[in-house]
Amino acid sequence: MNYALGSDEPSLDKPLENLRSVLIPGETLEAWAVQRRIFALSHRRQLVAATSGRLIVLTRKLLGGFDVSDIRWQDLEEVRLHVGVFGANLTVRSGRVTDLASQGAQGSQALEFLGLRKEQAQAVYRICQAQDQAWREKRRIRELEELRARSGGFQMMPGQASDPRSSAGGPAQSDAVRRLQEAKQMLDARLITDAEYEAIKAKIISS
Repeated sequence: MNYALGSDEPSLDKPLENLRSVLIPGETLEAWAVQRRIFALSHRRQLVAATSGRLIVLTRKLLGGFDVSDIRWQDLEEVRLHVGVFGANLTVRSGRVTDLASQGAQGSQALEFLGLRKEQAQAVYRICQAQDQAWREKRRIRELEELRARSGGFQMMPGQASDPRSSAGGPAQSDAVRRLQEAKQMLDARLITDAEYEAIKAKIISS
């Protein structure tokens, strides 16, 4: 069964139609998962969909209509899946990522979707994981580029290296120390490799 194209359950035709109506041009539906009825006795079932650009949550109202919320893939921080006997629970944690990679995400929130159909939830989970890894790598590369740009700006003043008094606490040295600390923090966070760290450190020291 192709979850992205349709359903063999007639009652889901309308929710899927609603879902497709909110897709933006060029956006493709990769997978979707719906709550089992037993987990939605007091409300209409939720539909969780993974597209090429975001994770969409569609909630139908009891008296008609629906509400839509979404999480951009670049805001995704963590995704977990628990598969039980009667269904699967998908937990998603997200934040708002700023334009600067070094500032990270702000305002994290966690959403939990209970009682999803197992195979559907696993399909959505796989896409979430792939997108999470892809955006982690993009942020790692951006962090590295920012650090390299900052380290390239360090210039040692003439005579500073040979004069202990001028190198003891000058602004240029403190700037170099800060950049070295940033590189070490990135290494500890596994954002850069040992080889990249040594290359950045050598560039800062030799500048």
